Formats: sequence, structure tokens, C-alpha cells
Amino acid sequence: MNFEARPLDPGLYLVSTPIGNARDITLRALDVLAAATTIAAEDTRTARRLLEIHGVPLNGRHVVAYHDHSGPADRSRLVDAALAGSVAYVSEAGTPLLADPGFRLARDVRAEGGVVTAVPGASALLSALAVGGMPTDRFLFAGFLPPAQSARRTAIAELGSVPATLVFYESPKRIEALVADLAEVLGPARPAAVCRELTKKFEEVIEAPLGEMSVRLESAVLKGEIVMLVGPPVAGEADEVDVEGALRKAMETMRIKDAATAVAGALGLPRRDVYQKALEMKRD
Repeated sequence: MNFEARPLDPGLYLVSTPIGNARDITLRALDVLAAATTIAAEDTRTARRLLEIHGVPLNGRHVVAYHDHSGPADRSRLVDAALAGSVAYVSEAGTPLLADPGFRLARDVRAEGGVVTAVPGASALLSALAVGGMPTDRFLFAGFLPPAQSARRTAIAELGSVPATLVFYESPKRIEALVADLAEVLGPARPAAVCRELTKKFEEVIEAPLGEMSVRLESAVLKGEIVMLVGPPVAGEADEVDVEGALRKAMETMRIKDAATAVAGALGLPRRDVYQKALEMKRD
């Protein structure tokens, strides 16, 4: 394949890479990777493999590592490189800055007067929304939630009343724990979808209410990064629901504010009303 040899202007280029299918890369991305004076990668082995697949020559260039464990000195060197020349940064998969360490690098380049340019392409977030069956007119990307259960449940409670589809990233090892906590905090009736193997041969979307999702996952082969979608709360569903019972159960494991937020989000009720109800129950 022929690549444009046109030199790039100085700056940081955030290059999106495939999330599964190696052919899901743009011609512009290949041009940038071929022309950049420096290539930085969250995973250098994955980046080199991608370059080999598409025949992008390194021509003496090195692929520099930049990941969660990179320090200020590593970042400073890349900032200097972006001011003097062109730096192409690629995450392990997908669009940089979505749940990867590129944010600080881009921020520091801008702070020094450098230019940051997006080279768009594949994204697990958008791919999951496209096939997941949840409303897409409004969504909130929550990324990876905390691994500890208490912190994770608190985070879920804070998101529960958001009137939008919630999008989470999770590993196969923790997806069952995430599903259990989502069902506990948001209620078993909220619609959800687990999207796995996106853009690959065995792409699968598992749709079920949160209360049934754990059973559905028992027969699934969960590999690679997973995208979890949770539908927005539906107002008016609380007519036949025992709000006091939901609050009582939530307050067994949560603080009053968190319990009120969780119940309000699960039942589609105003948080202030539910919080006042919780305070009354606490006094009684």
C-alpha cells in the first residue's frame, strides 16, 4: 500500500486504531503513522503488529511506550517531541483519551502551545451504542468503575438518576460483579446490554433486564474488553413500587444520600422527594 509522504505539521496526533478487526483503520490514520516523526503507544507490541499488518514502514523510527505507568519525565519528552516535530499517539485499541492515559499528554501539549489533532476511527463506545439496542439520543460514558464493591456501588448510585443510557467498560473478570451491583442499586427491571467481541467474527450483544443478566452471562464465553449499556430510568414506574421497601433495603448497605440517589434513579423519581422520604424513615 502506498502512503502519502507529505510531512506533518508539528503537534500531537491522536490516532484511532481498530478495536478488533484490523481492517477497521482509516487511510488517514495510516498516512499519519507513516509520516509522524515519533510514534507513541500504550502497548508497543500491539502498535508494531498493527504497523506490520498494514505495511507501514518504521524507517528507523522507534515506537515509544506511553502508558499508565509512564512518569512526568516520559510525558515531558513526548511534549518536547510534539513541539519540535509530529507525534502520533495510539492507545491499545480504539480512540485515544477514552479510558486510556493520553489525557495528560494531550493536556500538557496544549499547555505548552502545541497543537492536538484527532484522527478519528474505531471506538468501542460508539460501536456498542450502534448495536446495543439502548436509546442513543442521550448517553453518559462512565468508563471503568472502581474495582472495590463499596466504591463501585457509590458510583452507580450517583449515576442512577441520570436521564440517559449509561455506558461502562469492564473486564471479563469483573463483569459479573458489575452486573450484580447494577441490579442491586438500580433495580432488576432496568434494561441492559452486554456487548462483547465488538467488530470481530463472534461479536455478540446480550440484552436482558439487569435482574436476568447474570443468568444470561453464565452460558457466554467472555473474553476481551466488554462494553455494558444500561438504559435510562423511566419516570412513572414507581406507581406500583414500594418506595419505602426499596429505601429500607438500600439503606442496609448505603448511606442515606447514596440510598436515596440509587432508589430515585431506579424508580425514575425526583431525588429530593426520595431523600426526604429516607430522612423521615431514619427519624422514625
